[in-house]
Amino acid sequence: MHSAAMPSMSRRDALRTLGLSIAVVPLASACGSSSSNLVDAPAVDDASADASFPGDWASGGTAAMTDKASYPDPFTAALSTCAIVASTTEGPCTTATNLARTDVSEGKPGLPVRLALKVVDTACAPIANAVVKIWHTDLTGSYSGVTPNPQMCLKDQAYASVDFMRGVQTTAADGTVAFDTCFPGWYRGRAIHIHFQVSSGGTTYRVSQLFFPEALTAAIFTSHVDYKSYGQPDTTFSNDNVIAPIPVAARDRHLLDIARMTDKAMLASKVVTVV
Repeated sequence: MHSAAMPSMSRRDALRTLGLSIAVVPLASACGSSSSNLVDAPAVDDASADASFPGDWASGGTAAMTDKASYPDPFTAALSTCAIVASTTEGPCTTATNLARTDVSEGKPGLPVRLALKVVDTACAPIANAVVKIWHTDLTGSYSGVTPNPQMCLKDQAYASVDFMRGVQTTAADGTVAFDTCFPGWYRGRAIHIHFQVSSGGTTYRVSQLFFPEALTAAIFTSHVDYKSYGQPDTTFSNDNVIAPIPVAARDRHLLDIARMTDKAMLASKVVTVV
């Protein structure tokens, strides 16, 4: 296993103490989610769009997203019921920096991911002009930026001067935003996740987390050229402090819907209800 993916146990204990392993507020089902966690869209490579999640994904970061013009809109399905998603605490790896940008990778390597979110209210109406902030680790399992706890969040203290895998976008009239990023790495004590915050003006509607299907994560860390040297994550849904408390039947509300594009990049999408 790659040493960068295995920080010390003391780091794990400290992260738990400081609240990076976050408690979840119970919630009802989010709207518009597919039970299979797959998007059926014309630009998907249909040979790979099944529950087996094969390892033949693109590598090399967002530069490998060579067919972005063909990526489909994952939010064409009509929404029926929309319930507020869970809230979590922010954790110790936040920053005050808000970089408005689509590509948040800063050239870091990894499996390229188009992260598409649609923000709605409980009536399933899109929320326009809301600010969506995301942050997650790079493939080594490190955060970036000036965080409250750099010794715990940064695997290299030089990462305090960069802001990879962080960014903000303002929702369009249809409530959507999209970020180009890379599949996250793992660190001890947490299942792989993406943090997000939705706010408007001085009001924060929701801080929460999204997860990838476990079969997908296992396949990527088994066979993907950029990830396989790090070994399998040490934490699964069954012992993650955020998603484990949620009943298995209800976990779909936190799971991203996944499809593989013609250039073998990943489209990860979710409808999130915040108010």
